[in-house]
Amino acid sequence: MSNISIIGTGNMARTLGTLAVAGGDTVEIMGRDRSRAADLAEAIGASTGEWGAVPAGDIVVLALLAEGVVPAVTRYGEALAGKVLVDISNPFTAAADGLTHGEETSVAEQVAAAAPEGARVVKAFNTIFRHVLESGRPDVFLAGDDAQAKAGVEAFVTGIGLRPFDVGGLRMAYWLEGAGVLTMGLARNGVGHWDFALGVTALPAGPS
Repeated sequence: MSNISIIGTGNMARTLGTLAVAGGDTVEIMGRDRSRAADLAEAIGASTGEWGAVPAGDIVVLALLAEGVVPAVTRYGEALAGKVLVDISNPFTAAADGLTHGEETSVAEQVAAAAPEGARVVKAFNTIFRHVLESGRPDVFLAGDDAQAKAGVEAFVTGIGLRPFDVGGLRMAYWLEGAGVLTMGLARNGVGHWDFALGVTALPAGPS
């Protein structure tokens, strides 16, 4: 079981919180609007934390829109020291056909630069549509530089019934955000609907 704090009160916060509680995790909800955070916490069986205070969870899920992630990390400041920060955001352009930062960086790398010493950042969950996460069992790709932090997030992912795949260091978060754009393109074109997720299919090993 994991001890999870979720910063945010939107749809992804609700879905991840619901899955975590169902998986036996201890969950805390933190939001700017305390009454909204309290309502969500009550609905899913979680506790409510104060915005900006030290999160109770060892793993802190940043369930915020991309433009709000770094400001929130800056606002929390030293309260996040020693925590594992999970960035789930996608910095899409208005047409969702590119990334807003326009360079080879990522929101997760920006979080790492803004976070206090001792905080460790993992990118995860950003390639999955919320309703698929809610009702399906998609693969979860994650990236990060700290092996222990990734192991903790992998345990959380496994505990909610999903399959984690480590794609490498935090530098790979840029490509995970690109995979989010790819998923949008597939939904609008080749797949033609939103009821799918990117995943890994292992093939039988060939002859040695």
